[in-house]
Amino acid sequence: MKVEFKDQISTVEELREILGYPKEMVQKKAINFIDAHCRDYIAKSPMLLLSTSNEEGKCDVSPRGDPAGFVAILDERYLIIPERPGNKRCDSLVNILSNPQIGLIFIIPGLKETLRINGKALLTRDKELLEKHQINGKFPEVGIVVEVEECFIHCAKAFLRSKLWQPETWLEKEELPSIAKVLADHINSENFSSEEIETVLKESYLTRLY
Repeated sequence: MKVEFKDQISTVEELREILGYPKEMVQKKAINFIDAHCRDYIAKSPMLLLSTSNEEGKCDVSPRGDPAGFVAILDERYLIIPERPGNKRCDSLVNILSNPQIGLIFIIPGLKETLRINGKALLTRDKELLEKHQINGKFPEVGIVVEVEECFIHCAKAFLRSKLWQPETWLEKEELPSIAKVLADHINSENFSSEEIETVLKESYLTRLY
């Protein structure tokens, strides 16, 4: 059965009539380069969310994480993100090849405000750049270079509402979803039991982070 949605918003004017316009501080907070404050934030961030879309507009968001400071600032306009081993889907990388526009959200644990950067991306195999990202004697084969077009601090309301950094709100370990069971049900093949997937995941996390 098709779900019908009533009272849809279809124009920017209608949206603004409901939600209004940003105040002067919000309108003026975005800059188009990496200043000392953004540089410091990025240096202290061990995690970012990377948003891309393909030429058809289909979107993807993917996490990237490493020890704090893993994203290198090349100058006030460019940064580089090392691409670590994954599951070889390469969703973000394939998207960048067809549509370079990219969005980043940098996160510092315990800090409720995030840093957002929007810009254009390209992929590089430049060994001189990538060798600087070695961990355990291994360096990434690919890096994501981002040309910064917009930087700004995003307010803390989402983190305040979610209470993300408050451990007392976290689920107990036994209440968490079983990722192996989720994957087994999604794959839906007799060749992959949840026990087998659990073993594969543990081995991957232990031996193939870099």
